[in-house]
Amino acid sequence: MPGGNAGENQDSGAQKPTPQPVRKPDWLKVRAPAGENYSRIKEMLGELKLATVCQEARCPNMGECWSGGTATIMIMGDTCTRGCRFCNVKTGNAKTGLPPVDPFEPEKVAYSVSQMKLKYVVVTSVDRDDMPDQGSDHFARTVKTMKKLDPDLIIEILTPDFRGEENLILHLAAAYPDVFAHNIETVERLTPRVRDPRAKYRQSMDVLALVKKFDPKIYTKSSIMLGLGETDEEVIQTLKDLRSVGCDVVTFGQYLQPTPKHLKVIEFVTPEKFKFWQETAEAMGFLYVASGPLVRSSYRAGEFFLEGMIKQNRELNKVDRLKGNN
Repeated sequence: MPGGNAGENQDSGAQKPTPQPVRKPDWLKVRAPAGENYSRIKEMLGELKLATVCQEARCPNMGECWSGGTATIMIMGDTCTRGCRFCNVKTGNAKTGLPPVDPFEPEKVAYSVSQMKLKYVVVTSVDRDDMPDQGSDHFARTVKTMKKLDPDLIIEILTPDFRGEENLILHLAAAYPDVFAHNIETVERLTPRVRDPRAKYRQSMDVLALVKKFDPKIYTKSSIMLGLGETDEEVIQTLKDLRSVGCDVVTFGQYLQPTPKHLKVIEFVTPEKFKFWQETAEAMGFLYVASGPLVRSSYRAGEFFLEGMIKQNRELNKVDRLKGNN
C-alpha cells in the first residue's frame, strides 16, 4: 500500500499509551470515617501506641466498625515475617530478626479494650516466624488477660498458621476465645501466587480442623477474597473444604489492590454475585455468612456474629418446640 511502510516507520519509535487502571465501581465507594466513637477510639489507640489491622491494612470499613463498637487490635508489632502479595502490612526478615514483642502488651491491650468500652474485640497478629513459639504464648496471654479484666467481652482471634505446629495452635485454643478465625484467603490453585510460600492451603484447613477437634464449642471462622481470578467451581470447592473441617462462619469480600506493588485486581465482583455466594454458603450449612464487596474478615464482626447466634438460637428453639409437640 502506498505510504503504508512510511507511516509504520514514523510510528515505530512512538511510545505506547500507558494502560489505565480499572476504575472502581460505585459500590466500592465509602464515606470518610467520622463520629464520636471513632474519634475516641482513634485517640486512645494513639495514646497507648497500639496497632490495629484496620489502620495497617488500610481497611475501608474502619470508621463504620469503630463507630459500631468493634475494633481489630494487631499485636506483636506492625512488621510481619511473611510477604503475602495481597497484604499491605510491612514485611521483615525472620532470619535477621524483628524487634522483640512488648512483654506488657497483653496488659496494655486488655486495659485499652476496657477503656474503649468495646462489646466485641478482634485480636490479630503479624506472623512472627523469628520467635521460638511464633508468638503463640504471647497471643494466648493477651486473650486470657482480656477475659480476666472483662468477662463479658466477646473475643475473636484472627491467627497466623503457626506453620501448622499443633502444640502451638492448641496452646492458643486453650485460652478459649469465643471465635477462632484463620483465613484461607483464596482458592487452592491461587494460593501459591497470592500468599507467602510458607502459607499453604491445606495447612490452613488443618488449623481450623484442629481447633474444632480440640473443642467443638469454639466457633471457627475463615474468609475468602474474591476478584483474584478464581472460578465459581473453585470457590464452591473451598466452601466444601471449609465445611469438611467444621468451619462455622465464612466471609466474602472484594480484593482491593493496596498499592501498585501488590497483586492487581482481576475482577470487581458485583453485589449481586456476593448475594449469590451468601445464599450458596448458607445452603451449605455455615452458621453465618457475611458477603459483600466491602466485607473484610473482621468487618462488623460483633454484629454479624451476634446476628448469626440469634438466628441459630431461634432455629434451635423451633426444633425444641416441634419435639415438645410430638
